[in-house]
Amino acid sequence: MRLMVRILHITITLSLLLIGYGSNIVSAANPNPSQEITKWQMKWGDETGNAGKEIPWSEGQQSWMNVDSKKGLPELPSGVSSSWTRISLPDLSYVSPSVYIDTLYALHVRVYVEDRLIFEENRKYIKDNYSLLLPLSKADNGKTLYIWTKTMQDRIGIKESVVIGEHSQLINEYIENGLSDVILGCAFFLVAIVLFISALYISKDYFSSVASLAVVIAATGILSITYSPFIYTFYNKLGPISNVCLDLALFSLLPALTFLFEKLFGSGKFSIIRKFRQFQVLYSSFCLLFLLINLLSNNHYIEFYYFISTTIIGFILILQFILLIACVVMFSLKGNKDAIVFAIGFGTAAFTVVAELLWYYIQKGNYDLFLWKWGLVAFIISLIVILERRLAYNHQQVVNYSRELERFNNELERSEKMEIISELAASVAHEVRNPLQVTRGFLQLLSEKSVNEEQIYMSMALSELDRASNIITDFLTFAKPEFETISSLNLYDEFKHIESIMQPLCHINGGKMILDVSGQLWVKGNSSKFKQAFINIIKNSIESFSEEGFIYMSVYGEDDKVIIHIKDNGEGMDADVLHRLGEPYFTKKNKGTGLGLMVTFRIIEAMQGEVRFTSKKGVGTESITILPLAEAPDDSYSL
Repeated sequence: MRLMVRILHITITLSLLLIGYGSNIVSAANPNPSQEITKWQMKWGDETGNAGKEIPWSEGQQSWMNVDSKKGLPELPSGVSSSWTRISLPDLSYVSPSVYIDTLYALHVRVYVEDRLIFEENRKYIKDNYSLLLPLSKADNGKTLYIWTKTMQDRIGIKESVVIGEHSQLINEYIENGLSDVILGCAFFLVAIVLFISALYISKDYFSSVASLAVVIAATGILSITYSPFIYTFYNKLGPISNVCLDLALFSLLPALTFLFEKLFGSGKFSIIRKFRQFQVLYSSFCLLFLLINLLSNNHYIEFYYFISTTIIGFILILQFILLIACVVMFSLKGNKDAIVFAIGFGTAAFTVVAELLWYYIQKGNYDLFLWKWGLVAFIISLIVILERRLAYNHQQVVNYSRELERFNNELERSEKMEIISELAASVAHEVRNPLQVTRGFLQLLSEKSVNEEQIYMSMALSELDRASNIITDFLTFAKPEFETISSLNLYDEFKHIESIMQPLCHINGGKMILDVSGQLWVKGNSSKFKQAFINIIKNSIESFSEEGFIYMSVYGEDDKVIIHIKDNGEGMDADVLHRLGEPYFTKKNKGTGLGLMVTFRIIEAMQGEVRFTSKKGVGTESITILPLAEAPDDSYSL
């Protein structure tokens, strides 16, 4: 997306620089500057006249009116469709003199130097914008230029000025007239093709949005190309086809733009956007039908078709821009960032287009729209930015979904392992514990009668049997985490008890414990299981000490939760070890079983809580346990 915007920007910039650079070179090389003529004379034609084949020599001066181009075109009288213009040529002190008329409004044009016809063209389609470059000779000094024009519209004649100058200089202006519009339109069309091809490879959810954006960009490009006078000046035979392409682009642009807006922001209140789009589709279909009828009738209904396809659509376009701007302002006020981007781009386009259309109607058609395409450039860039944001957001959602899926898979794998161990523990633990207890009893009796080395061996055997018994106890706790008795636990009392139990072991390992409990906090659970869970965590922290260590226990309430932090300055863990905490049989201790933290996780889960660990190698480890806050029992009291 960004690459397409950059290509479009570079293409426009280079084309304008090259055009301007070429003009400057020619101007600097020409010793004789061009002459601008802004005043001439006009007279209205006679409908019963000779269709511009006879120059009105004999008519008196009173029938001609003086025209100043700086004051605008004279208003065409009712019932009149043709006019004559005469211009007195100055001294032609040029090697190859030419006369250049940037904009001449007419459909049928004849140009004479005195009685010599030097140009004639008759357009059978509604495109009344001519650009003329007419070669002259030095023999034409002081002669009069006669221009006969005929139209079917409300404007006629020369728009601004007539330039007399060197042909080699004027031809550059002649060629450049509308060329930038063609370059811009081709860039738009290329971007639209690339965008549409890209839409074939993206999610179906975004295909309609990207495809409609491609239609909007392509239609804008076609409008820019076909509206340019360059096409009608140099490729006049393509005029009818170009005119049809312009209408088709306009008929597709309006519904596609509204559809894109609907896909991005919804149908709006009372589904007004969708209803307006449906109206546009119906009206565009009606215009297409009438276009076909007009073409088959050899432009017999050209005036009515021009009215419905240009005048009425102009008002629909203004209404559409006002409607979309109102909707996008509402979305922007709600904090929608896409709506803000859309508002900037669309506001720029809407302001230029609406302002130009209003000015076009104020000037009664004596104005050529040209700013609209630059406003649409800003608008299209904003649309590309919005879709890029949507696609990036969609990609991020896919990434997040993948991460969530991976996490769920890990949880499922862990749950399956826990289920297997739970079933194994439930079926085996009781059967194993009974023979262990019997064996321990007999070994204890034998140890009383043993002496010397036998006493040492008996003591080691009893120690290992006790360790096996503790493992079985862990198995039973894991297999049956539900609590036989549930009560309200005062966390201050519980942790003071835990501290008194673990303090001696902490001192033996050269550490100290700090307890900080904020206020009276209560949770629901079983006291012995609760202590077992946190004794396992604290024991791991004590065993991680390498030098003088500390364990900081912090308990506080937050909304309806209790947060318990247990932090140490032990050796810490790497990320891969941290990720595996709580897995059965995973341990870093020489005589560890990996069941301690597994039991802790099960107890906390049974209390509707969660526990997570953070650690850094060489810095320490911190456990964060979150439990539901319980109400204090009625017989409790505050200190």
